[in-house]
Amino acid sequence: MSGTAGTQGECRVEKETEEEIIQRCISHLDTDYSCRLAKQMEREKTNPVLGFRTAGSHAEKATGDFLYEEMRSIGLTDVQKEEFWLDSWTFGRAVLRFKDSSGKEYTCQLGAYQTNFETDGFQEYELVYVGRGTAADYKNLDVRGKLVLADINQRDEWWINYPVYQAYLKGAVGLIAVQMQGYGEVDDEALNAQDIAGPEYAPAFSISRRDAALLKDRLCENERSVRVELDACSRVERNRPAYNITGKIPGTETDQMILLSAHYDSYFDGFQDDNCAVSMTFGIAKALLESGYRPRHTIVICALAAEEWGVCDSKYDWSTGAWNQVFRIHPEWQGKVLADLNFELPAHAHSSRDAIRCTYEYADFLKKFADEMIVPEDAYPDGLTVLAPIETWSDDFSMAIAGIPSTVNDFSAGPFMETHYHSQYDNEEIYQENVYRFHHELYTRLLLKLDTLIFPPLDFSHLFRKMHSSVSARMAEQDEEDLQGVMQTLIRETEQAERTAEELYEWIEKSQIVCPVAAKSGEDISQRLLGIFRKGQDYFVRLNWQDEVLFPHEAASNNICYLNQAVQALEEGEIEEALKALYEVDNNCYAFLFDEEVYYHFTEYILHQPKDRLMWGAGRILHHENLYGIVKRLRKLESRQAEHGQIPDLEEEIRRLQAAQRRQRAYLTDDIRYMTESVRKMQKMMEASLQEIKDYRIE
Repeated sequence: MSGTAGTQGECRVEKETEEEIIQRCISHLDTDYSCRLAKQMEREKTNPVLGFRTAGSHAEKATGDFLYEEMRSIGLTDVQKEEFWLDSWTFGRAVLRFKDSSGKEYTCQLGAYQTNFETDGFQEYELVYVGRGTAADYKNLDVRGKLVLADINQRDEWWINYPVYQAYLKGAVGLIAVQMQGYGEVDDEALNAQDIAGPEYAPAFSISRRDAALLKDRLCENERSVRVELDACSRVERNRPAYNITGKIPGTETDQMILLSAHYDSYFDGFQDDNCAVSMTFGIAKALLESGYRPRHTIVICALAAEEWGVCDSKYDWSTGAWNQVFRIHPEWQGKVLADLNFELPAHAHSSRDAIRCTYEYADFLKKFADEMIVPEDAYPDGLTVLAPIETWSDDFSMAIAGIPSTVNDFSAGPFMETHYHSQYDNEEIYQENVYRFHHELYTRLLLKLDTLIFPPLDFSHLFRKMHSSVSARMAEQDEEDLQGVMQTLIRETEQAERTAEELYEWIEKSQIVCPVAAKSGEDISQRLLGIFRKGQDYFVRLNWQDEVLFPHEAASNNICYLNQAVQALEEGEIEEALKALYEVDNNCYAFLFDEEVYYHFTEYILHQPKDRLMWGAGRILHHENLYGIVKRLRKLESRQAEHGQIPDLEEEIRRLQAAQRRQRAYLTDDIRYMTESVRKMQKMMEASLQEIKDYRIE
């Protein structure tokens, strides 16, 4: 038995049990304070009617100053305003004036997207309705110099950038979007805002369904356009400063850190998203300080700017503040942070079951933690669960790929996202104090649990099990012996890595000693374990075109599956079925609906753009298969087939798709070999860390 382990009782004379310490801290939690602070954050806004506290704006900076002073007031130390540079957006106003079908003058507020559009007071325009805003919707329409009104469903169809850029190319001065479904469903008066993911020179605004209906009534009366007046100020400025605000509760035993993070920029008033999250981190920190708790590891409160947006003309234009915090401002944090507990919309129950979402490597540790929690039935009648992996929706993804194991209270699955999210209805009327109180207690407990640990509780076996399962499923779909052979090799390597990871985690659990001497001497091992985690993120975390997290081989494998379906359908003369399959290959769904330049712009800006403008998405989409030309050709052939009732000659299309199949199989083979080598590298790193921990135990 380790001499260090044997002296645990000598290292610290415990005056309280662990549960007594937890209860002392929890007794100081004050959700009234947190709620008041969330409301105070609404004071600064760029639009006096709608709110908005956007990236790099004066309202965001003033709120940052307020949070800076509040951190100092509650007793945090080393409070900093940490500068980084981004593309800023200030939305001052957008007011539309027109006459309804009865001739009565009508005025309405518009929402906005991160684009440039300024008028000198009210300016007159013609407005034209363009349906869903696809290329076909502009047939026989001249929209040059006009505003266009388009219906969108960003959740189920396409993002705002596609119809906006289509309108720009057609010569429109701007697009006004009405969310027909997907978001803002709470009320017909709801406005919605999202990140633009496009260039600032293609202007866009949003309008409620109620107000859009009044315009459509006019257009249904055989009018091709409606005269409207618009008074707007939406300004984007590249390369402007913004500030993350941080404060600390210093650790007493190590230089390691635990982060609590949330973002303080917002659309509208942002009561849930994300005022309540920021104020909850302050509330937890305040309770720890008032209780006299002295953490072993330094606790860092991070109020992050620019989560909603921060980079022009990038698909990955959100989480700008978090990415800058860990890749530019404090790259030295990588290897020193045991966990980031990130928070989003924590004062509302998004489901009957609460969930902690985390990286694969923390899932087992958190499952044990969650199983021990008593969950109030009035908040979550179905209890608490753990989900993995991390998603790209929030700042925890940027933290994770920097090598910081991260979590977030899960918020994306419930109806709130479709009803209230990013609308003016995200306000205190949907505040649920019981949920907020539970989250204060849950994450205080988790923070204190993490603070008892020397080593990050990384169980890499979960990662390898998921990888093994995914590769095995894909192998059954392949009919080439060589490809099956390399996949079988990867499966064997993951099985070996899984066994090593299980043993490593057993030793990590055995060695989580809380005495100061052990804590300090274990920091080098902890840093190397976090280094393995970082390598796993680099090696194995990729994204598809819908921003979903997947393993490197899965994109090509999925493409092969759909290409096979398309080829088979064409061999049987079924063009419609082939097109349904091609719709699922990479981002080729947009080839069906938008002009070629629109498709190419939003393809090329991912594949060929500086990494600092892609931030957390850089290099995570690979092997794109461009099917724009063949989709357009097949759609023409489908029309001819419907018109003449004859199956056209499809040999050329079949050969083109077979060439795409060969390319994707080559990509898949390369991916599998890359993953195999990466697993071997991680195996060696885990073996070295395993030996280090064994030696540490017998020092």
